[in-house]
Amino acid sequence: MTATSTSPAPLDILQHALKTIAGVDEEHFAMSYDFWQHKSFSKNEYYNEYKHVCKYLGFILDGVFRTYYIDEKGEEKNVFFFSQHQVVVSFQSFIQQAPCNYYTQSMTESQVLYIHINQLQELYKKSHQWERLGRLIAEMAFSISMRRTESFLFMSPEERYLQLVTDHPDIFNSIPLYQISSYLGIQGPSLSRIRKRISGR
Repeated sequence: MTATSTSPAPLDILQHALKTIAGVDEEHFAMSYDFWQHKSFSKNEYYNEYKHVCKYLGFILDGVFRTYYIDEKGEEKNVFFFSQHQVVVSFQSFIQQAPCNYYTQSMTESQVLYIHINQLQELYKKSHQWERLGRLIAEMAFSISMRRTESFLFMSPEERYLQLVTDHPDIFNSIPLYQISSYLGIQGPSLSRIRKRISGR
């Protein structure tokens, strides 16, 4: 990753998000000022690649990312989306510092603030608030993975679609519908019927 200096405005957005997520106050957030870097991602540029260890925790200022894998037929299958003002990271790879089984890719022109895991661990040692953030990241990874798995066990495609609208309301204007179909585990015509049915209510 090529780093450039960051302006106060993005850091203000990040500080607000971390305060909401983990209660990181202004004093403790200031400990991280020198660690955050800014990066512009081109469309289709990778945040983390298959079998690479994810060493960065990112915060999306603008844009959309996806995590996907390639199945035995060579088809790309979307697993997660990450959108504006959300964390972007290959959770398991980052937490365990092990090679990743997925690709994480920018789907649009995107802007991200990111921090290296070594710097984050340094903050964990210095601050209980940052340590709490670390625990919450691990809990978030488990929760997101479980909710994703259970959505295929207990929810209809329409319910999964409505959940996606709630979680990522802006991505429908940013990415192709076939990418959304892949995420929902359905074909394009089925997605069209769901959207038509919902719009007619």
